[in-house]
Amino acid sequence: MRHRFEVRAPDGVRLAAWAEGPADRPAVLLVHGYPDTHRVWDVVADALSADWHVLRYDVRGAGESDRPADRTAYALSALVADARAVVAAAGVTGRVHLVGHDWGSITGWDAVTAPDAAEWIASYTTVSGPGLDQVAAWTQARWSHPTPRRIAPLLRQQARSWYVGMFQVPRLPEAAWRRALGPRWVRRLRRTEDIPPATVHVAPTLTEDAVAGLNLYRANLPARLGRRTRRDPQPAAVPVQFVVPLRDRYVSPALAAAGLDSAPAAWWRTIDTGHWGALLTSGSRLAAWVDEFARYVGGGPETAGLAATKVLPGRPSGD
Repeated sequence: MRHRFEVRAPDGVRLAAWAEGPADRPAVLLVHGYPDTHRVWDVVADALSADWHVLRYDVRGAGESDRPADRTAYALSALVADARAVVAAAGVTGRVHLVGHDWGSITGWDAVTAPDAAEWIASYTTVSGPGLDQVAAWTQARWSHPTPRRIAPLLRQQARSWYVGMFQVPRLPEAAWRRALGPRWVRRLRRTEDIPPATVHVAPTLTEDAVAGLNLYRANLPARLGRRTRRDPQPAAVPVQFVVPLRDRYVSPALAAAGLDSAPAAWWRTIDTGHWGALLTSGSRLAAWVDEFARYVGGGPETAGLAATKVLPGRPSGD
């Protein structure tokens, strides 16, 4: 049974959160991306809740949570603080298994590379969201030593990231969401990823969520990807499982692989879906992988699937 509760973030933003599954079991925290709400995790949460205490929430700016007007309120430091506040409000006493998708995954990378990460996180599963420090380092490395082999994946990724620059333009993306993208969102997912409309939960707040969520791009990308402001990637303090959709229109496998340099203990799994398909049409498989990984990190046996996907020395760098 799903239980709704409210959380106050450290800066006072109100977050709507949900818990399901046995409260005496270890916790899994699911963090969604843009322009979704917690409902994008429905399939995954339903599958996990039989054996795990599953937590999820609407990130600031989305769904039933507050939408701060100040762009700086969407900084990644605030997003990480939100995730930790949800865990604390849920009464979790042990460490959580963190799972992030899209901006939820970007947030997760900042969380697991923070100095205090191991205090509250046990494992991390990242889906379609490399850390911004990793993106900056990956990009700079290719421009610093350009060869056709190194530049080609960069150019392909830049083509996938066409929308990032547009999101920095005042008023244009807001108009696009209100006039075209919002009303046609289900149709777009069907056309681009062949996702059946019945599997898509469209929040009544979708368009306003998307407009508010533009602040994620505007508050973080210029500050973290700029030549003078970028930071060196830090290592993750916990084991990391990469789930990489091979037909992702926004994050290439090469860019996802940039995170391997930040993951001393890594597992690499690919799935033949698009960006949202990993959650909406293949959510049961994703849940099984999260379950398998979390059990292993918690002291369970190493399954054949995990042994086959563990990244060994000499791993690919994403070139």
